[in-house]
Amino acid sequence: MLEFPSFLPRLVSWCHAHALAFVAVAILTALGLGYFDATHIAMDTDQEHLLSPNLDWRKREAHFDELFPQNSGLLAIVIDGDTPDDADDAAAALLAKLETRPDLFKYPHRPDGGPFFEREGLLYLKLPEIEAMMQQIIAAQPMIGTLAADPSLRGLLDALGLALEGVKRGEAKLEDLDRPAMAFAQTAQAVLAGHDGSVSWQTLITGEMPRPEELRRFILTQPVLDYEDIQPGAKASGQIRAFARDLNLTPEHGVRARLTGPVALSDEEFGSVAEGAGVATALSLGAVCLILFLALKSWRLIVPILITLLTGLIVTGAYAIITVGALNLISVAFAVLFIGIAVDFGIQFGVRFRDEHHRIPETGAAMEATAQRVGGTILLASTSAAVGFLSFVPTAYTGVSELGIISGGSMVIAGLLNLTLLPALLTLFRPGPEPSEIGFAKAAPLDAFLLRRRRAVLIAAGATMLISLALCTHLSFDFNPLHLKDPHTESMQTLNDLMKDPHSTPFTIDVLAPSPEAADALAKKIEKLPTVLETANIMGFIPDQQEAKLALLQDTSDLLGPTLTPVSVAPPPTAAALHASIRKFLANLNDVLMSSDSPMGQFAAALQDAEKLDDRGLMRLQAALVGTLPTRLHALAVALSAEPVTYDTLPVNLKRDWVAPDGEARISVFPKGDSADNKVLVHFVKDVRTLIPDATGAPVSIQESGHTISSAFVTAGILALVAITLLMALVLRHVLDVALVMMPLILASALTLGTTVLIGLPINFANIITLPLLLGIGVSFALYFVRNWRAGQPHPLQSATARAVLFSALTTMSAFGSLALSHHPGTADMGILLAISLTYTLLATLFVLPAALGNPIEQKPDSKNGNNPVLKG
Repeated sequence: MLEFPSFLPRLVSWCHAHALAFVAVAILTALGLGYFDATHIAMDTDQEHLLSPNLDWRKREAHFDELFPQNSGLLAIVIDGDTPDDADDAAAALLAKLETRPDLFKYPHRPDGGPFFEREGLLYLKLPEIEAMMQQIIAAQPMIGTLAADPSLRGLLDALGLALEGVKRGEAKLEDLDRPAMAFAQTAQAVLAGHDGSVSWQTLITGEMPRPEELRRFILTQPVLDYEDIQPGAKASGQIRAFARDLNLTPEHGVRARLTGPVALSDEEFGSVAEGAGVATALSLGAVCLILFLALKSWRLIVPILITLLTGLIVTGAYAIITVGALNLISVAFAVLFIGIAVDFGIQFGVRFRDEHHRIPETGAAMEATAQRVGGTILLASTSAAVGFLSFVPTAYTGVSELGIISGGSMVIAGLLNLTLLPALLTLFRPGPEPSEIGFAKAAPLDAFLLRRRRAVLIAAGATMLISLALCTHLSFDFNPLHLKDPHTESMQTLNDLMKDPHSTPFTIDVLAPSPEAADALAKKIEKLPTVLETANIMGFIPDQQEAKLALLQDTSDLLGPTLTPVSVAPPPTAAALHASIRKFLANLNDVLMSSDSPMGQFAAALQDAEKLDDRGLMRLQAALVGTLPTRLHALAVALSAEPVTYDTLPVNLKRDWVAPDGEARISVFPKGDSADNKVLVHFVKDVRTLIPDATGAPVSIQESGHTISSAFVTAGILALVAITLLMALVLRHVLDVALVMMPLILASALTLGTTVLIGLPINFANIITLPLLLGIGVSFALYFVRNWRAGQPHPLQSATARAVLFSALTTMSAFGSLALSHHPGTADMGILLAISLTYTLLATLFVLPAALGNPIEQKPDSKNGNNPVLKG
C-alpha cells in the first residue's frame, strides 16, 4: 500500500499551533467570499443551455427555430368559456390587452381567430354542415330581423311574441321554442340568483350544440424573458393574470383563463425546484446537526464541523461563480450534495479525534495522531469523490457537466478544509478528553457472527446480487420530461387537459419541405403511416368545394342581408318599457302555455320574478339575455360575406407561420393514440423518421435528449468506475484491496437498480445522476474499513471507524433523502434513489464487507520488501 504523505500530521500540527491566526484569516476570507457570492451569483434558467448545441438533432432543432422563430419560447393562454360566445369575447378582449404591452409580449395572436377566420371560417366546415346551418338560420329569419332592429330584452320578447302568434294560429307548436326558451330560462334564473350568465346566441342562431373544442380559444405569444430570474417569464405571466382579473375572466363569470406552453411549464418547474432546493437545504442542515450530536455528543466538536461545512459551502459558491458563471437548473443542487458528502470528512475526523483523545489526553498530540490515522484516508476519499463528480464533465449533458465541475472542486475544498480549518477550530473550542472508548462495543457478537458465518453471508450477498442483475433486464428509462414536472401546477394540469384532445397535443413532429406544394404532397404520404392521425400544412388552409359552399353562403346572405342590416335600430328601452314588455309577453303566453314545467313555463316564472327587480337588476338581466347579440349578428353578417380563398389571399401572418422566408414549408404531424404514452411516442417518432430522417419537434427532441442524457451517464459511470479503480490501485497497491473497496459499491449498485424495478421507479433525467454519483460517494465507506484491515485492526464493527461510517452515512442519507420531500417529482425521484442507494451502500459496507475481509492482515517479513502484508488464516 502506498503510504500517504507524511506532511499531513505536520500540517494538522501546524494548524493546531497557529489556530487563532489561521481561523481569523479563514473567517475573514469566508466573509469576503460570502459577499462575492451574494453579489455575483446568477441563474441561467434557459433550458436550451443544458445540452450541447453541437449534437446533430440540436442543430436540426436550431435550424427549424431559425426558420420559424415565432414558434419557439411560447406562452400559451387557454381560454375556456361556458358558451362559445363567452370564449370568443374573452379571447378578443385579452388579446387586445396583450397588444398594449409590446415590452412584455411579442407576436401575440390567436391561431384560431382573427379577421381572416371570422370571414372565411364557415368555408372550413363540411358542405352538409353548412347546408344544415344555413337552413337553421333562414328558419330563424323572423326572430333575427326583429332582434336586429331592436337588440334588447324588449326586442327579444317582441320576437317571441310573434312566434306565439304563430302558435295561436296553429302554424307552429310551442315545443318548437323549447331550445331557446330553456337557454333564456337558465340564464334568467342564474341572474336572479345573483350569478353571472349569458345566452349563447351563436348556438341559437346556428342551431348546433357547441362541441368541446368550440368552447375553447387559444392565444399564443412570445413573452420577453429575463433569464437572470429563476422564473424568466414570471413578469409576463403575472401581467396576463392581472389582465384576466381586470376583464373578469374568472369561472364566476363563465370564463377560465389558464397558462401553459414551454415558458409556463419551465417557470413553474423552476419555482418548484427552487422551493424544493430551499426546503431540502434547510432540512439537510437540520438533519446534519441532529446526527452530528448523536455521533459526537459535544457542541465543542459539532460547532467546528458546522463552521467548516459552512465555510466550504461559501468557498464552493465562489469557485462555482468563477468556473461556470451562472448556475443552471441542475447545478444549483451542488449545495445539498456538498452538505451531504462533505460532512462525512468532518465526522470521520471528529470521531477519530474523540477516539485518539481518549488515549492521548494532550489535544495537540491527539490531533496529530488523528491525522496520522485518518488524514490520508480523508484525502483519498475526497479525491475519489471528486473523481466521481468530474466524470460528468466530458459528457454532452452540459447541465450535469457543470455540476461535475462544481461538485468535483467542492470535494477537494472539503477535504482540505477538514484537514486544516477543522483542526484549528477544534483547538480553539478545546473539547475535553473522552472518558471511554469510542465505538460500538455491543457489536462484538455481530463481528463474531460475520467472521464465523462469512461464507454464508457472502453466498447470500452473491445470490441477492444475481437476482438484482436479473431484475435489471427489466429496467426502463422514462425519457418524457413532462413526467418530472409537478402535475398539480396550472401549466401541467392545462397541458394534460389539452392532451386529451389529439388535435391539441403539443407532441407534434415538424417536417420541412422545399415548397408549399411539396409540403402538401409529402403530407399525404405521411398521413398513410399507421401511427399518424393527421397532418397540417399551409395548403390545408385552402378549403375544398369552395364553389358550392360560397353559393350557399351567398344565397343566405341575399336573403338575410336586409334583415341583418336594418335601416334603423330602436333606441335602448327604459326600465319602465321593459316592465311593460314583460307584462305584455306574459299575458300573451298565458293563452298558449299548457305546463309551467316546460322550458317556456320556466322562462315565464323567471320573468315574473324579474318584475320585482329594480332598474339596475333589470338591466343586468337584459345584458345577460341579449348583451352579446349585436356582436353575434355582426359576426354572422361577416361570415356570410366569405370570398374565395387562394394561396395568395391567405393572411401574411398565417403564411409566415407555415412558410419560411427561404420558401421552405412546414408540416405538422399529429400522433394517433394517447400522446402521453411513451410507447405511442416511440413508435410515432420511429415511423415518421423512417420516412423523413431530418424530422424534428417535441417528440423527437425529448427522445433524442433522453438518448443523449442516458449515454452521458453511462459514459460518466464508466469513467467514474475506471478512474476510481485506477486511483485505488495507485494508492492501495493490492488487487485484493482494490476489489474489496469496490465490492460494496458494485453490490449496492446492483441492488439499487433491482429495487427500482421492484418498486416501479423508472430511471429518468433526474435520478440517473445517482448511479455515477454513488461510486464517488460510497467508495470512502469501504476505504476506511479496508485500510484498517490492511493495518491489522480487528473487529471492524466495534471500531470508531464503524461509528463514523454509520453516522456519516446517516447524515448523507438524511441530506439526500430531504430531496424526496420536494414538490418537484424529478427532484423527489433523485432523493428517493439516492437514499435507496446509500442505504444499500451502508448495508454492504457494514455487513458484507466485514465478512469478505475476514481476519485482519498479519505483517510478515518479505524477502524483498521486508513486510509484505498477507492474509491471515
